[in-house]
Amino acid sequence: MRNQLILLPGWAFGPAALQPLCDALTELAPTLDVVIEPLPQTAAADAWLDELGQRLAHDSWLAGWSLGGMLATQLAARRIDTCRGLITIASNPCFRARPQWPEAMATDIFDAFHEAFQLDPEETLKRFRSLCSRGGFDPRTLARQLQVSQSQLPPEVLDAGLQLLAQLDGRGALHGYFGPQLHIFAERDALVPVAAAAALRTWMPGVTTEVMNDASHALPLERADDVAAAMVAFMNGTGA
Repeated sequence: MRNQLILLPGWAFGPAALQPLCDALTELAPTLDVVIEPLPQTAAADAWLDELGQRLAHDSWLAGWSLGGMLATQLAARRIDTCRGLITIASNPCFRARPQWPEAMATDIFDAFHEAFQLDPEETLKRFRSLCSRGGFDPRTLARQLQVSQSQLPPEVLDAGLQLLAQLDGRGALHGYFGPQLHIFAERDALVPVAAAAALRTWMPGVTTEVMNDASHALPLERADDVAAAMVAFMNGTGA
């Protein structure tokens, strides 16, 4: 059976945002079948996981960036024996802070961002690209690259993604999935606090976490070669 890895992009981004990572993975592991799957294009947030569950192939590795990682986590827990492994990139078990998971975006900041998006989607997406690139080596160039790879979905679909960012709590799913797990964080991430890496290690000592220094939330685009190397080394190390 051919070894397959499915990649899911982050909120507001299309498959193009993960193409550099896909290329780097293919170069490092030519026998690995890397597939980038777009996020759902429905405004019904509660239908996203069911759609992905029906669309994505089984017996594959699941990986995702940011929201894509949160969705991959939920799918891995649903599939259990038919998911070969889980890899998240710049992804937090809870994107919006909770009493038992403060290592996330403060609730008032997230709520203000969500409200701003509803009032002015275009300007808010511009701000979001700036936050994604903040902390990177060349934030301006990175923000322009993110703009090119941004999805052109209607605001109501993007709003559904924001609803999921607020609602999803991946802690139960991570605890319920017994396959290999790698969680990669960025040291200078402006959206997912790097403290989440230590919190995850404390909460689930058995999982593998890695922090990439001097990197932004746009980790798979900015540091595609490094992320790919970490992913391939982990996958090879599991023997899966």
